[in-house]
Amino acid sequence: MFEKLAEIICNYVEINPSDIKPESRFMEDLRFTSFDFMSMLGELEDELDVEIDQQEAAGIRTVQEAVDYLEKLTA
Repeated sequence: MFEKLAEIICNYVEINPSDIKPESRFMEDLRFTSFDFMSMLGELEDELDVEIDQQEAAGIRTVQEAVDYLEKLTA
């Protein structure tokens, strides 16, 4: 799941996938805007065929938190 998410992150920000770490924060480290983040969530919903709760997503700060959340949805 981490590799898949890293691949999708690269669609939104200019970053090398190898520079994305589990502790990377979307806003501070990866330079996501709120729009980027919401767009990425929409793509993840389509790619993984899941429904992401916007309230829960608002609490996601790091890549690992996103991975944990997505793994819970796809389990």
